[in-house]
Order: sequence, then C-alpha cells, then structure tokens
Amino acid sequence: MDVTLVGLLKKIELLASLTDEELRAIGARFIIKKIKKGEVILHEEDTNNFMYMILSGRLKVIRTTAEGKEIILAIHHSGQFFGEISLIDGKTSPATVMAAEDSLIIVVSRKDFHDLLINHKKVLYNLLQIMCARLRDSWDKLKILTLKDTAERIRLLFSMLSFHYGEKTTEGTLLNMKLTHQNIADMTGLTRETVTRILNKWQNNEKISIMGNRFIRLSSEFMKEL
Repeated sequence: MDVTLVGLLKKIELLASLTDEELRAIGARFIIKKIKKGEVILHEEDTNNFMYMILSGRLKVIRTTAEGKEIILAIHHSGQFFGEISLIDGKTSPATVMAAEDSLIIVVSRKDFHDLLINHKKVLYNLLQIMCARLRDSWDKLKILTLKDTAERIRLLFSMLSFHYGEKTTEGTLLNMKLTHQNIADMTGLTRETVTRILNKWQNNEKISIMGNRFIRLSSEFMKEL
C-alpha cells in the first residue's frame, strides 16, 4: 500500500490505535472513491450496506423538515467516519449525507467492518468511545434547538465547535472549519438573517473575527463568556 495512504489512515479516528503493519493489511481491502461537491452519499431512510471514512474534504449530515427547511445535524471532516450504525443494527439511515466540497472517502463493506471489529479490539474500543462522544454531542444539539435566546443558540454552537475544531492562538480560538452564515443558521434552526445580525454585532464588539477563508476566530473574552 502507498505510504501516503497509510499516513492518511492513521488520521482516521477509528483506526488511530493501529500500527502501520495493521493499516497496510486492512487498507488493502478498502475501496477509495472521489465525491463531487453536492453529491449524495447516503439518502435518508436508505438501507446502508457500507460505512465511510473521510480521507479529505467535508461532508454534511442533513434532515429536511415537513416545511422543506434543511437542518444540518453534523459536519464531517477528514479523519472522521459515518454509516457504521446501519451496519451494526441493520436499520435504515436516519439522515442524508452530502458532500459539502470535493472529497475523498473510503468505502468499507459490512463484512470488512465486522471483521475489523472482531479482529482488532483496539478499533472496537475506539468505536465505543467515539459513539459515546457523539451521543453527548446529540444532547447538546437538542439543547441548541430548544433555547429561546437566539444569540445563546449560536454561542452554544461555537462552544461545541471549539471543543472539536478549536485551535488556540495568541488572538483567541480559531475554529478550523469553513462556516457560512447559512451553515450556522441550518445548525441552529435560525434564519440566515438572524445569524448575520448577531454575528455582525459580535464582530463590531470585537468578540469574533470572520476570516477570509470563512474560518471564525473567537476572542479570548468571548471564550471566557462560554
């Protein structure tokens, strides 16, 4: 297997505990696929026979309300994986997964996934830890959607994102992910106009800075308030 691919596999959170030799052995069975921006990988209510690991790019998990509004439940980045729940319980996918940008993913069959868990206890342990963390995140996301204060919804979202994607700098905490106003609106159940109004206020008060690459930097003062 290509040395570069082994390096990428090391960054997959599920496989982080495996040795280079173990990664070469299991990687030989993986299928690598390029995904174009806007392409749907998983449809809601589809029966899924594969799980997916992200080598590069960004994917979004969405659900559509009865009114036709798209709500972003999660954003998956390189190093993360999804689709494993259907392979465990055999039920349909609870949401749609779509590429937010051109991405490179690994497709893992049901059999290879089960073999991975049976033959590598370290992977099984990682999976349990990750699923617990995701459950706690789900509780926080429900809290976001039930808050009446619109600014507090965004504040709590930034708090969650800073835990997973935050990078401390001399000027504050940088969220290492591209976030548009519409992304934030979809994740908080707010309108884009409401999000823009709140972010503009925070920018004027120098609590946050929106960078040219759409990354958001949270000031030290803002982080203390979180």
